Amino acid sequence: MIDVTALLEKIKEHPYEEEAVLAPHTGVVTFGAAGVGDKVYGERGTFREIPGTVLATLERERNPHPIRAAQNGTVVSLKTDLNGKFVEEGTVLATVRHFLSREEVSQRLLRKTLYLFSAPERAKYYFVPQVDIKVKNLGCRTISVYDGMELFIISRMKREMPLFYHGPEGVIYAVYMKNNANVDAGEPLIGVCPPEQVAQIEEVLLQVQTEWREQD
Repeated sequence: MIDVTALLEKIKEHPYEEEAVLAPHTGVVTFGAAGVGDKVYGERGTFREIPGTVLATLERERNPHPIRAAQNGTVVSLKTDLNGKFVEEGTVLATVRHFLSREEVSQRLLRKTLYLFSAPERAKYYFVPQVDIKVKNLGCRTISVYDGMELFIISRMKREMPLFYHGPEGVIYAVYMKNNANVDAGEPLIGVCPPEQVAQIEEVLLQVQTEWREQD
């Protein structure tokens, strides 16, 4: 059984992720007002109508293309030595450090702790009717699964076929698929938890919600 508390302590030691900002195509790069140590923001607003902070501008054939921060964070490096120079597609222009939110920490813990049953192909997935009714009325954690259980319906190109669950016995703790949305092959459909570990996971997740300090 995975020690969820130990996983949380490990995340606390490194509570952020660093994302390299790459040139999306060739062109001449000019850096914006943001400097090393500055806070930057991804798209925000109720409808994500406020664009992210401009980190640089890439000009090709007199057509300037702003390169914006994808998420909130702090600029930890800028390749200012490239300012005014021609760069190739994929060139690293900056690095942004994003501190994890409570929700991101919770999801990271779940994905490392639960058994993830993944989509075998790109398609839409649904629970079989008897399971779907129970999930909607009582919640997914009332569903116990076992190896070989008929659990899903695969819908693809106007055909439907059953999908059987293969994995350890347990309860469905998390559902990742969404109704009427395609799931790519290899992406998780559900996360399954051994019954004896449910209480520990819930305790650690509560600790995250009450103690994790978020940074803007």
